Formats: sequence, structure tokens, C-alpha cells
Amino acid sequence: MRRNMLVLVAVAPLVMACNDTATTSSSAPPFGRTVVAVSGNIADPVAAFRTLLGAPNGVVAGEQPAGRREINWDGAAANVFDNANAFPADFFNTVAKVGAVFTTDGIGFRNDSTLFVDVNPTYANEFRSFSPNKIFAPVGSNLLDVLFQVAGQPTPAVSNGFGIVLSDVDVANATTIELFAQDGSSLGVVAAPVRTDSAGFSFVGVSFDQPVIARVRITLGTGALAADANDISAGGPKDLVVLDNLIYGEPKKAF
Repeated sequence: MRRNMLVLVAVAPLVMACNDTATTSSSAPPFGRTVVAVSGNIADPVAAFRTLLGAPNGVVAGEQPAGRREINWDGAAANVFDNANAFPADFFNTVAKVGAVFTTDGIGFRNDSTLFVDVNPTYANEFRSFSPNKIFAPVGSNLLDVLFQVAGQPTPAVSNGFGIVLSDVDVANATTIELFAQDGSSLGVVAAPVRTDSAGFSFVGVSFDQPVIARVRITLGTGALAADANDISAGGPKDLVVLDNLIYGEPKKAF
């Protein structure tokens, strides 16, 4: 098994991930697509994906002509919501203006600086933060949707790329991202590679030649974090996965 493999695919009906994972998208989009999937030492592939999407636009409000946005959960404005189950779903478009709004079928979201040990002490041995020191997860669910809006505005938007850093993927093909167009059609599913080293990071990203992604469905493992839910590697029945950095192309007004 290769510990660190970068997969690049353009205009292909099969969306691939490394380390024995492969998921076929529902249909091949009629434009160029690049897929990156890696586990182990992910620093260089993450940097390459950032470069692919363009220069950072920070929290500048309004639609920018090019570039990317990024969420790392570590900004000072988020501190008041740390380690509680009430992180605002629209924080990253109303406070930090980066054009992302979250939804879940659970009861909310948690931005955590303690590796979720307040939820379950065994998680100290499961999760790590890629950009110290906070990580994120939905509460009461393993499903999370990211919807794009023009930065700082309640205006639907589309992006040309999306990438995610994940912590502690143990089960192949269970942790995925599915990308959706503005009309609700699927642009494909990509499975995150299983962890291959002690750090436990995986990264998956997809970039298109044009802004077409209106929504991303993130499936984190096979279960939700809970006081009575241990990870499969700690004798539990579920693969528990959390996320860190989200990297995506500048949200453009959807038409």
C-alpha cells in the first residue's frame, strides 16, 4: 500500500481515491474535473490543491474575481462558541465572510479545541487537528452539508472546487463527499482514503474547470460522536471521523 498518493483525474467517469477506495459518480460532468485523494503526509497535496484553486481571499466580503476561501475553525471570533454544541450554522458567511453555510440532520455543530474529549474521553486517542488547534463535527449526526453563498450575502453561489481535511478515517468507502449542481443533480461522489499513519489525516478534493458546485454533502464515517460511542479502533461499532480545513473556490453568484 502506498502511503501518500496524489490522484489527478480530468474528465473521467470514475472518481478515484487512493488506498483501495474507488467510487463511481452518478454521471460524468461535461467539463474538466480534477480529483485529489491522499492519506498519510497530506501537507504537500493540500498545498497543491490550494494553488490549484488560486490565491486566498481571506474574509473579504463580496464576490471576488478569482481565488479561494478556506475555513480552519481557529479564528478568534469563533472562540466564544468553542467546545459547545451550538456553533452557528451561518457563522462563516455572516461573521467570517467566506461564503459557506452549514446544515445537518442532527441537532447542531461543535467547534472543538480539546479533540472532543468533553464528549468522550477516548477521543483523545482518535483525533488530531491539521491546523491547530480546533476541529469540527456535526452533533447527533455524521452528515453535514455545505451550501455556498456570495461572501457576506444571502445570495446562492457556486464554486469551482472543494477540498476537505479529515481525521481518523478507518473504514474504506464510508467517508465521502458528494457534490451537487445548482439544479440538485449529482456531480459525483469521492471516497476519502483510509488513514495510513499515526497522524491519521486524509484529504480529498475535487476541482472543475468552471464554478458548478452549489452544495457538498459530507458523510463522516458510519456514526456520530457521542458519550457512549467509541470509535471502531477503540472497540466500538462505528467508524467516527471529524473534519478540519475546508478549502474551496471563490463562491460565484449562481444564475
